[in-house]
Amino acid sequence: MATANYSLVTEFILIGLTEQPELQLPLFFLFLGIYVVTVVGNLGMIILIKLSSHLHTPMYYFLCSLSFIDLCQSTIITPKMLVNFVSEKNIISYPECMTQFYFFVIFVISECQMLAVMAYDRYVAICHPLLYSLTMSYQVCSWLVSEVYALGLMGATIHTGCLLRVLFCKENAINHYFCDLFPLLKLSCSSTYINEVVNKIFSSFNVLCPTLIIVFSYVFIITSILKIQSTGGRSKAFSTCSSHIVAVGVFFGSGVFMYLQPSSSSSMDQGKVSSVFYTIIVPMLNPLIYSLRNKDVKIALNKVIERTFQ
Repeated sequence: MATANYSLVTEFILIGLTEQPELQLPLFFLFLGIYVVTVVGNLGMIILIKLSSHLHTPMYYFLCSLSFIDLCQSTIITPKMLVNFVSEKNIISYPECMTQFYFFVIFVISECQMLAVMAYDRYVAICHPLLYSLTMSYQVCSWLVSEVYALGLMGATIHTGCLLRVLFCKENAINHYFCDLFPLLKLSCSSTYINEVVNKIFSSFNVLCPTLIIVFSYVFIITSILKIQSTGGRSKAFSTCSSHIVAVGVFFGSGVFMYLQPSSSSSMDQGKVSSVFYTIIVPMLNPLIYSLRNKDVKIALNKVIERTFQ
């Protein structure tokens, strides 16, 4: 029988963020609070956009999708992490680990692509305002969102398919708080060359392409904003992009630090801290960034509150 089709390891142990017992309970309450804010913020953003008719525009359609991605990504990672903080032995079965990895990849790729789509939307709105309603029609927006999820599904299926071929027969302690690719590959007792090549190809595509789209979009956006004569007009145009710029910077900054550093034990520990930002902190921050820095969202929220308590 070919050994490449099965794994000798039936379960893994997640080492987590820290092995210090005195930090487990404080970290549990910290990340529980973050998760509650994440769920309330993203679910609230989705409901608010659905209830407010004046938010039924391409920009908020994409923001609604981004909130859904953030909610799912956080839910895939955080509940298991919270259980591990209060468990004596942080065990995850092989099927659970592969499932967690699969859905994590879907939504992390989808977030990269969605941020690029949102940058393109802002480019069309600011640089070609007269063609905006035609260019960003409902059909086009639906197609773009479908493509985002399709790329996530394709990447996750290929990554997980390659990972299922890897043989785990030595250590089963994952130096991470969830089943991420690099910590898993370090436990392999078979060749991981294919996995590394696939990761390089997909990481380049899913980071480089969105980054180029975002950079070129904002080059044209900034050029157009600088051509606006009035200070108020420039300020209004820039305010529609500022939230997106902050979200892009936090997400890609932490992700690049995690995946482009050398694979040593010290960098793996640093990578765990870095990955907290794009798996847990960013999903919490995105709805806060877009609500606190967006007048339309504030107005919609006030109207919903007024209708609720009248």
